[in-house]
Amino acid sequence: MHDASFGGGTSNIITVSVMMLSYATIIYSTQDCFKAAWASHKSVHTKLDALTAQQSPEGWQYCLRKGRTRTSQLPRFDWTGPLRPYAISKMRVVPDEIEKPDWALDGIPKIEPDSDLQKRVEIKTPEQIERMRETCRVAREVLDAAARVIKPGITTDEIDRVVHEETIARGGYPSPLNYHFFPKSCCTSVNEVICHGIPDARKLEDGDIVNVDVTVYYKGVHGDLNETYFVGNVDEASKQLVRCTYECLDKAIAIVKPGVRFREVGEIINRHASMSGLSVVKSYCGHGIGELFHCAPNIPHYSRNKAVGIMKPGQTFTIEPMINTGVWHDRLWPDEWTAVTADGKRSAQFEHTLLVTETGVEVLTARLPSSPDVYPWLKP
Repeated sequence: MHDASFGGGTSNIITVSVMMLSYATIIYSTQDCFKAAWASHKSVHTKLDALTAQQSPEGWQYCLRKGRTRTSQLPRFDWTGPLRPYAISKMRVVPDEIEKPDWALDGIPKIEPDSDLQKRVEIKTPEQIERMRETCRVAREVLDAAARVIKPGITTDEIDRVVHEETIARGGYPSPLNYHFFPKSCCTSVNEVICHGIPDARKLEDGDIVNVDVTVYYKGVHGDLNETYFVGNVDEASKQLVRCTYECLDKAIAIVKPGVRFREVGEIINRHASMSGLSVVKSYCGHGIGELFHCAPNIPHYSRNKAVGIMKPGQTFTIEPMINTGVWHDRLWPDEWTAVTADGKRSAQFEHTLLVTETGVEVLTARLPSSPDVYPWLKP
């Protein structure tokens, strides 16, 4: 906080730098003068130290460069809405006995980028499908555990802790952790954040909406899902946004069966969102999933997209529409992960991992009878 240097020679000047909003230099003429002023000087430091401790507990810093860098200062940025990043805690530890994906230690996926499954849509074997079912069930249980703790006053870091601990308790690895250096075990996207929000020290406030995106790596495969939740009492426009986004995913899933073109998914979603005066994000898409976290097919959620291919039995992929209250355009925060709406208005998202069957679709991450009752429109 401060740096004191005692001058030599006959002048015996003492210089003390005090950090407040900016550096100020106080010059004391003698040692006695410094001692006399020390009480008031110390009280300033005590207040500043307390303030700093509140803002940045030990080990908590802001994230930069996709998670490769930390800083103690709030980055400069032309923020699009009211939300700001807060400091993040240190990376959570995964026990040695948990099976890990190849990025767990150094942050770099090795198999995924060069796999032929980036170009070819895999048809899963019955054995792979069974592992996908198990993993997606685990992922659903973990997300439900996170949903149960959401309320005003809880931090998104605490949500991340729940996701991390519940994943490990079931023998899984939280797939986002250190994936391309992502520093946390899930994504928490609040209000104007579209996706990939980093859990941090900000407390959720009454009236917020928050998306929690969970992916679990278990038995060699990934299961991926997300939901957007209400925090306390939410305004009518946000309720309508979240419900419409839920319906967009629901309607998209309803058309999934062998022979359907992947590009049809975006037509269905765009039509429903547009009817409510909402817009569809174009920068982020659904994706193939299995032994790889992200692979073919690429599934855009907007209309007139150029997605190639048709659905076939044995394929597994996600559909995960991001729907905005205002414009569809996005901006990236300085952490190089957090995507926010360009106009600062709210965004919602829902996601499932799906299996194409001989006759239609199986929602591998479907809600369970034990899933928390958080959506009024699902009540009988």
